[in-house]
Amino acid sequence: MSFQEAYKGNDRYYNNADSFAMAFDETWKNHSAKSVQEPSSKEQKLKFILSEIKDHPFMQDYPIKAKEIAEFRLRLLNLE
Repeated sequence: MSFQEAYKGNDRYYNNADSFAMAFDETWKNHSAKSVQEPSSKEQKLKFILSEIKDHPFMQDYPIKAKEIAEFRLRLLNLE
């Protein structure tokens, strides 16, 4: 499910790091819960998740910072 599909009609995302972090966490959890076959590495999964939320305003305006935040979230929450 893409970011636009998940948030269609929802005005609750903003062009800031907090909104991006929330979208990233939710997309990561949803993918992990639904995925039958996980990508072979955390880096591949990260790329996949970032591509899923590529339409988030923060990701569009600050792609490098968004990736840094995503990597920080993975370390902070010990996500796998």
